[in-house]
Amino acid sequence: MNAWDLVQWPAMVATMLAAWLVASRQPARRHVGFWVFLWSNVLWVAWGWHAAAYALIALQIGLAALNIRGAVKTEEAP
Repeated sequence: MNAWDLVQWPAMVATMLAAWLVASRQPARRHVGFWVFLWSNVLWVAWGWHAAAYALIALQIGLAALNIRGAVKTEEAP
């Protein structure tokens, strides 16, 4: 096992933390959650590149676009 194999664990923790934050009733926590999701997308892409998991990379790019949309919409919310 090399260091790249360990990237999946912080990616998983970031994804779970982001999901918890996005589910919050507090707009500020939801907003932070979308940014944590974006960080998890970066980590998953890095791990996917190392593992040659190209479908995972494509998924993370799509999810990142949705997370950017969510972050923008939480800024606009009253």
